[in-house]
Amino acid sequence: MRDWFKITSKAQWNNLADTRRDYPHADLVGACTVFNIAGNKYRLAIGIIYSIKRIYVRNLLTHSEYSKGTWKKDCGG
Repeated sequence: MRDWFKITSKAQWNNLADTRRDYPHADLVGACTVFNIAGNKYRLAIGIIYSIKRIYVRNLLTHSEYSKGTWKKDCGG
């Protein structure tokens, strides 16, 4: 998470393609962008408002919690 925060806090992302330059495996799920953290042990679901350069952490989940899918309601899914 520290590495993710360090990179993300300096990022100037304007769209998902920019995000994927730093995190090639970032995926869009509903209104959230999902990142693999710690070698895919965890999943981080965030909301990104590119126009104002804001990021909102929605969920930090273990892989098994992510697989249940209940987090998707926080992402419009």
